[in-house]
Amino acid sequence: MIARYRLRQYWAMAHEIPTAELAPGVQLPTIGFGTWQITGASAYESTRTALDVGYRHIDTATMYGNEAEIGRALRDSGVDRSDVFITTKLPPSQAGRERQTIEASLKALGVEFVDLWLIHWPPSRGKSVPVWAAFQQLRDAGLTRTIGVSNYDAALVDELTKETGETPVVNQVSWSPGEHDEKFLADMRDRRVVVEGYSSLKNTPLDDPRLVAIAEAHGVTVPQVVLRWQLHHDIVIIPKSTHRDRMEQNLSVFSFSLTTDELATIGSL
Repeated sequence: MIARYRLRQYWAMAHEIPTAELAPGVQLPTIGFGTWQITGASAYESTRTALDVGYRHIDTATMYGNEAEIGRALRDSGVDRSDVFITTKLPPSQAGRERQTIEASLKALGVEFVDLWLIHWPPSRGKSVPVWAAFQQLRDAGLTRTIGVSNYDAALVDELTKETGETPVVNQVSWSPGEHDEKFLADMRDRRVVVEGYSSLKNTPLDDPRLVAIAEAHGVTVPQVVLRWQLHHDIVIIPKSTHRDRMEQNLSVFSFSLTTDELATIGSL
């Protein structure tokens, strides 16, 4: 009975996570579970745990080598496919092989489509536009619901828009207090591009006394402070962990808010 209650509680928690609309009927949960560098049995177990505690947004990539384990975890979890937002990515080395790559991803994941497909980072000069055109065709064919990019600057995003008439809905980039760039955020907002931030904890000095003081003031952990700071800037977070307690902590960052002064302090790190 206790286990059932916990599952219902986490299910309710998952539905309380705000979303960003990428397209009509396509809502991106603003907290996702990152799976970079998690492979094999660990990828399966971690994804099962993430789904169990309430994550409904899973981020993977072809180059991560864990799509099959994530797909098996989703099937074994009992969570309905329609309730989980799945992102995967095309490595630039596969430019020109877009259909083969996404079909392999779908087979590994055991799904008919993904919710978001990203160009993992810009391919060699001159190849971004043909890849983006192929992405549009495969989206229209129903293999992915939305398309975006990762590690692109504003100029590269503009090139795609100018040459194809369509702007990526998401740009996933490395983001942390030390990498905070207001101009980049403003540029993406002007273009109506949702920013996802990865490696926010990895690239932050979590023992910084200023972060520790803010965490103590709210009765939370330093990682929770950093993730909450990111969400305050409307940046989607995809923290990674293989530990259940940390997954739960990362998922509960809407339990407190940061003050204007605290946001400024974190942004100045």
